[in-house]
Amino acid sequence: MAKIPIVDYLVIDDGEPHLRAWEAVDTGALYFDRRNADAKGGGTEFKARRLADVGKVRSFTIVRRCVPGVPVPYASALIDLDGGGCVKANVVNTPIDPEHVTLGMPVKLTTWVAGTDDDGNEAVCFGYEPVV
Repeated sequence: MAKIPIVDYLVIDDGEPHLRAWEAVDTGALYFDRRNADAKGGGTEFKARRLADVGKVRSFTIVRRCVPGVPVPYASALIDLDGGGCVKANVVNTPIDPEHVTLGMPVKLTTWVAGTDDDGNEAVCFGYEPVV
């Protein structure tokens, strides 16, 4: 049985789960996907960078209507990570309403198994939950 991250930038195989970005050496710009060149400065040298597990909600929307099979409501948010980087993710493990999901709310990375295939491989998702 293997654990397979739902996105390539979720690292689950070397200790605590975390996000990893590619940092442009010249400008410090961060990218989740591999790049041939830095859009900010044109450089071609990158290094892997572990991103912080904590941050704050920059913006969010509460989704109340969706395609069949996707449970609603859910909170889709932009999370500004401590030390740099921004990621789009759902806010989880809290009631989904404006009293519990707020701008500037401190959050931390969390993961869960979204599903298991016939061979026992687990798909691992990530989101952010309030820091309590």
